[in-house]
Amino acid sequence: MSFAEGGSIEMMIVMREGAGEAEIEQILERLAEAGATGHVSTGDVVTVIGVIGDREVIAGLPLEAYAGVDKVLPILKPYKLVSREFKRRDSVIQVGDTRIGGGHVGLIAGPCSVESREQLLSSARYVKAAGATMLRGGAFKPRTSPYAFQGLGVDALKILSEARDETGLPIVTELMDPRHLEDVREFADVIQIGARNMQNFQLLSAVGTVDRPILLKRGLAATIDELLMAAEYVAKGGNQDIILCERGIRTFETATRNTLDIGAVPVLKQRCHLPVVVDPSHATGRVDLIEPLSLAAIAAGADGLLIETHPSPETALCDGGQSLNPGDFEKTAARIKDMIEWTGRRLG
Repeated sequence: MSFAEGGSIEMMIVMREGAGEAEIEQILERLAEAGATGHVSTGDVVTVIGVIGDREVIAGLPLEAYAGVDKVLPILKPYKLVSREFKRRDSVIQVGDTRIGGGHVGLIAGPCSVESREQLLSSARYVKAAGATMLRGGAFKPRTSPYAFQGLGVDALKILSEARDETGLPIVTELMDPRHLEDVREFADVIQIGARNMQNFQLLSAVGTVDRPILLKRGLAATIDELLMAAEYVAKGGNQDIILCERGIRTFETATRNTLDIGAVPVLKQRCHLPVVVDPSHATGRVDLIEPLSLAAIAAGADGLLIETHPSPETALCDGGQSLNPGDFEKTAARIKDMIEWTGRRLG
């Protein structure tokens, strides 16, 4: 259900255990008569209806008098649909045959950019062999310098699709411009919104209307609440298959490319029901720190990792200095799998 017509969720209706579809439908019809709408979230035990519309009108409705209603509660957070108030259990995002969230940990790996068919297919094969559950690769690349390699565009998407056909790995790739949305949607299994576009509200609203999971990266200087509000833009459009990504923030520290905010992982998981993954490659910019920070992220409760690899990092056109070679990725992936098992969860 899309909420693009305006307004925000003001309260939630908690149904009694065992409430039926007829009782839920009756409430939705009453909300519609009052010019409001309801978003239904079905849990293992109870169903919750988030109510969107004019606050004063909603407050005047005798919602607690309806059959099947247990209680009516206000939602206090500025982000409504993604909050723990609205949905208490973890969301699990299904991508092909793999899952992220709710005890399922994703290992997303591959090169920063698709540079050639040979490079990408080689990457797909060795990350698959090492245990990766999804393949990442940039088709459209946002670069600080306008003279740097900008990606192969649609040709890269076709190569990614070929790699998926061969290995079975779902594809994660970045969308930068709403004009490319249909091309990316056609080929990608997960659409990534990069850190520089975290507050590109037009882009967020656009991906809120598509039937693909969205991997939303935290901005370079964004607060946790700003990240959650960005996710709310996507959810408000009707797409609640959202994966949050902590990729390091800009601080005064110069020892690493960015500063990985490991504390953001448990805080995000307390405040929202969305899966949270960590990108140690962009956080550090250093291959020697990828493994320890990956293990720390899993120990902190992360639902997955986004790791850059390359068959030959010394010749990479983008971010070679933070890309693991095949042998190092295999070793790191093995340690990650041990940590996932130690935390009582499962890979993919």
